[in-house]
Amino acid sequence: MKTSAQSPIRRLDRSRHAAPQVLDDLRRKIISLELLPRTVLSRLDLQAAYGVSSTPVRDALIKLQEEGLVEIYPQHATLVAPIDLAQARQAHFMRRSIEIEIARHLAQLPDQSLIATLSRQIDEQTMLAQLQSVERFAEADLVFHWTLYEAAQVPDLWTQVRRFSGHIDRIRHLDLPAEGKMQRIIADHKAIVAALEQGQVEAAEAAVRDHLSRSIALTGAMKAKNPDYFSDQDAG
Repeated sequence: MKTSAQSPIRRLDRSRHAAPQVLDDLRRKIISLELLPRTVLSRLDLQAAYGVSSTPVRDALIKLQEEGLVEIYPQHATLVAPIDLAQARQAHFMRRSIEIEIARHLAQLPDQSLIATLSRQIDEQTMLAQLQSVERFAEADLVFHWTLYEAAQVPDLWTQVRRFSGHIDRIRHLDLPAEGKMQRIIADHKAIVAALEQGQVEAAEAAVRDHLSRSIALTGAMKAKNPDYFSDQDAG
């Protein structure tokens, strides 16, 4: 088993509560695969790395356990959970269903200011793809989708989707460095924006459906290539 790194990515903001910051940073590391599945998370190492007491680390790990991203074995060890395909498929189903409905709603009332915002975001994604900045591209991708939730006035749904998306997000991170993947995402985003701008409801729905189905369709190949990353109980 792999052991946890002892240095955090960033220092904590001492003007804010520590536990949410530790939670956010650990979640980001797990989803980005900086902390690989089955990595041992030493609580003492994490306390030293973040410069906090045991309580913020304990609270953060409990939250991550609730999200299915860590496995806590009392008096034994805490591990980064392997990718669970069943949970990934459920999260994918939920997100795709919600975003298809969002696309339908937004296409019925085209908003040129929204189109302009999304277009600028695609320009940024294009620049990041040219730089091969995978992590920043992944963040820009999330901003694009969050903007759609905001525009549809359902931002709380984004929070709920993100809470359950850890497993499918890790699958997408496995897929993202593949040749042409970032360019494919950009093309999908352009198709979504074009359909929204033209008020084409069915085209907008189809573009979202296709876009959000690509990575989940490749899970069999990803598991075959990286078997240690996935739960032994996953079928297929």
